[in-house]
Amino acid sequence: MWWFNKVKRTEIWDEAIASPIGDIDAAHRIRVICRSAADSARAVGSFADRAENEKKKSDIRQNQRESERYERAAKAAMEIAMKVSDELLRDAAVRQIVELCLKANDTRTARPLFRAIHAKSIIEDVLQAHPSLRGE
Repeated sequence: MWWFNKVKRTEIWDEAIASPIGDIDAAHRIRVICRSAADSARAVGSFADRAENEKKKSDIRQNQRESERYERAAKAAMEIAMKVSDELLRDAAVRQIVELCLKANDTRTARPLFRAIHAKSIIEDVLQAHPSLRGE
């Protein structure tokens, strides 16, 4: 059991990429990263919604860990997305990252990423799921 040994878990976004990967593999890796970090993003988003008097010291430490985990995942996913040359695959991958950011209520990151999407069908899908992005 890893918590007794105090060995830090290796996350998928912390793993080094051994060789150049293709666009499809990159998009798949971004999808896996976003799905793996979704629980942390939800935790960060729900913590931000709570009132200050409901936040305990242990909850604040846990939120800090979850926030760092979410941020590392989002950063790694964005770095991989920048290397995708196929526009449609890149837009689909960026959509995954936007969804991750919105789960964490991180609209400061989600809005510029949303504006980077060029495929009309993906833009319409995101706006249908998240009409608050329409204001930009």
